[in-house]
Amino acid sequence: MTIELSDEAQEFGKQALRALRAAGGDELVQAAESEPARRHELVAPVLDALGAWDLEPRRDPEELEAAAALCRSAGYWATPYPVAERLARPIDMDVDGLVVVAGDEPTAALAGVDLRWAAVTLEGARGEITVLPSSESARYSAFTTGVRVRPVDTEGAADVALALVLPCWTLLGMLDRAIESAREHVLVREQFGKPLAEFQSVQFQLTDAEVDRRGVDMLARYALWSIQAGREDALIDALSLRSAILDAADTIFRAAHQLHGATGFCDETPLSWLSRYSLPLRRLPFASIGTDEALAAHMGRRGPAGLFTEIGGV
Repeated sequence: MTIELSDEAQEFGKQALRALRAAGGDELVQAAESEPARRHELVAPVLDALGAWDLEPRRDPEELEAAAALCRSAGYWATPYPVAERLARPIDMDVDGLVVVAGDEPTAALAGVDLRWAAVTLEGARGEITVLPSSESARYSAFTTGVRVRPVDTEGAADVALALVLPCWTLLGMLDRAIESAREHVLVREQFGKPLAEFQSVQFQLTDAEVDRRGVDMLARYALWSIQAGREDALIDALSLRSAILDAADTIFRAAHQLHGATGFCDETPLSWLSRYSLPLRRLPFASIGTDEALAAHMGRRGPAGLFTEIGGV
């Protein structure tokens, strides 16, 4: 089992990070919030130039790793575009992207992106999406709007794990940036004549946040490997990752906001935008409790795979 991303995938992620910075970086999400209908024109050409949509993560393990690295880079800049959802598109449907939905009134962060979308439930039921108009400002909706799903088939069981894992990589990129932003802030902000970074309580908060980030980083790589290997438990691994990263996001964003103080809620700081636009990833298709319930239901009584799973009697 190898869970390290290939050198090529990591380099692709770095190039994506640079390209998005050159295209505007933090200003991309600000421009999209002002004019949601411009989301596609702001971001899609940059990703087109990188060859993002030529990636086939369902067919090639290395391209799956590159897709994950791209999602992480997109998350770092809170890129206002459904990158993970487009990369998760099924290969047997004529659509541009795929989202996981749940409940009787499904929603998705697809407002302002006029493409062909498909939806899939945890049970594998697939359908074509009609994105409903939203009357709410993007500032409060984070591009989330209702969708109408027209059932197509029940052949989507193999699509679900990837459609859950790639958005987790986007959220992981947001957590990278949140910790980096908090670290930079405490190094320059002074209190009682010395930088905040010299206070032991601040060091403990950042350490706890970084431990959580590194933990979900490893889980994200494991879940990706599980999909690459075609494991039967790939969906369980995807739900386990989602459960862990939602808990980590709560810890990391809480610590980052506490260390920033009031400035963390001001639009002058990247943290404000990261925190706000992480919410669809953290709440859709279901939040922490719903994820844990789904994980328990799919896992049953046998539990997740562990270090000693193959040893009889253990």
